[in-house]
Amino acid sequence: MMFLKSKTVATLLLAAMPLAAQEAPEKIDLAVLHDIKSQAFQHSQVMDHLFYISDVYGPRITSSPNHHAAAEWIVKRLQSYGLQNVHLEPWGPFGNSWQYKKFYGALVEPNYAPLIGFPLAWTPGTDGPVTAEAVLAPIHSQDDFAKYKGKLKGKIVLIVDPKVVLMHTEVEAHRLTDEEIEARTIVPDPSRLGAGFGGASRGGRNAPPVAPPPIVDRGAALRLRNDTSKFLSDEGVLVAINYGTNGDGGTVFATFGGSQDPKDPTPPPMVAITPEHYNRIARLIQHGMNPKLTFDIQTEVYKNDQMGFNVVGEIPGTTKKDEVVMLGGHLDSWQGGTGATDNGTGSSVAIEAVRILTQLHRPMARTVRIALWGGEEEGLLGSKFYVQQHFAPRDTMKQTPEYTKLDAYYNDDSGSGRFRGISADGNDEIASIFKQWAAPIRDLEFQAVAGATAAPTREPGGTDSTSFSWIGLDGFGFMQDPLEYASRTHHSNMDLYDRVQVGDVMQGAAIEAWFVYNTATRPAMLPRLDTPLPIGPPAAGN
Repeated sequence: MMFLKSKTVATLLLAAMPLAAQEAPEKIDLAVLHDIKSQAFQHSQVMDHLFYISDVYGPRITSSPNHHAAAEWIVKRLQSYGLQNVHLEPWGPFGNSWQYKKFYGALVEPNYAPLIGFPLAWTPGTDGPVTAEAVLAPIHSQDDFAKYKGKLKGKIVLIVDPKVVLMHTEVEAHRLTDEEIEARTIVPDPSRLGAGFGGASRGGRNAPPVAPPPIVDRGAALRLRNDTSKFLSDEGVLVAINYGTNGDGGTVFATFGGSQDPKDPTPPPMVAITPEHYNRIARLIQHGMNPKLTFDIQTEVYKNDQMGFNVVGEIPGTTKKDEVVMLGGHLDSWQGGTGATDNGTGSSVAIEAVRILTQLHRPMARTVRIALWGGEEEGLLGSKFYVQQHFAPRDTMKQTPEYTKLDAYYNDDSGSGRFRGISADGNDEIASIFKQWAAPIRDLEFQAVAGATAAPTREPGGTDSTSFSWIGLDGFGFMQDPLEYASRTHHSNMDLYDRVQVGDVMQGAAIEAWFVYNTATRPAMLPRLDTPLPIGPPAAGN
């Protein structure tokens, strides 16, 4: 047995104890925590939730048949746990939905090779097999259209430059070290708030602050996409090919090629393939080999119902049931994989957390409401519509009666990694409370409360908790181990059930249930900062 030094023991005890002069003590019910752990680790159903959401219902483009089927299954499961008012709550309009039903692609000349890839969202099918010569025509801007005009009809077109594929020399899966977690809790330069998780640099405590991200002209990007779609379609291109946004070695990161907006131009069929296959085709073209490809793609656009939806259900409170604690994540996904880590895990963890709470058989003063969002991938649409309809429109901030009754929202949307901490969202009082709730779960490697000093949310972006903090509500996100999220699964064809770490999502469900229970049963609602002024347009989703 390893014995801790007395100084270390004293430090841990001080970390776990409230400082009477600075923070009021929170009631910590360890019997409840024991029961939560028992349910989470000995009677877990979290991977069963994930099996249905990912393996059975597969990729869930917003409002697609797969998305609807997964949502209807979740409604029945939540009802089986005794939740009330479980329903699909519409929002919108969203636009057209889309789903693909068949994909086959291959190099057929100078010799046969199957192609690893998938169709891009909101692009049409090929209406049966098509075979044609491949040509290289990279499009960087509208200025390139004149270069290729009249030369692409009946061709299969590679529309980006070949990719330089580098050897992987570092381990791609990663768990946060103690030093990295500590770095995310430190604000080395208050003039650069928001650079990391709660304001800290991501490179370590002594690393220089991270520069602000470049400003993206979304209007220009949208115009290029729409103009390119129209140009390729007008030119009679059979299929357009790229290699997505990231990845190699058979992992393809890609999302959309067309648009859900019925008013936008329709492109030709578009696919993303692994860059090694893309580069081989490009080299054959560059050497005058005139390679031929074949594709057979079947997709369907759904135009009848233009609305999106969220899945909502409640565990009614007792003495303060008009006050609400929310938890959730987004249910929609992209089409490359089955949406297991983005965000089948977040949805499954939230479902499991409410299941655990129903099994405690302990009254909670406040109502607990789960919400599984649609349209997150297209720009947090479901959660933004929800908070502005239920709580306050951002442009006027004319608060509804529900605004003062929303206690907090907890969000899970960073892959399947273990929960290692939580952001206090710029609120020192919240940080004090969360540190007390975190003390007894340190054995689960939940060890940090970050972001006590952080800038207000100036625009929603990244994930759905920011839709809440954007209008001045308490919206919190958990800090998670990154694992393979950026390197393997996020928006890729490897976003699959087998990439999920079972123990991590079990731990996440336990911690989310613990935070929600404490919020729903404490005497007063969590403290809230002053509502920020309306600033900035909405940003894209995660």
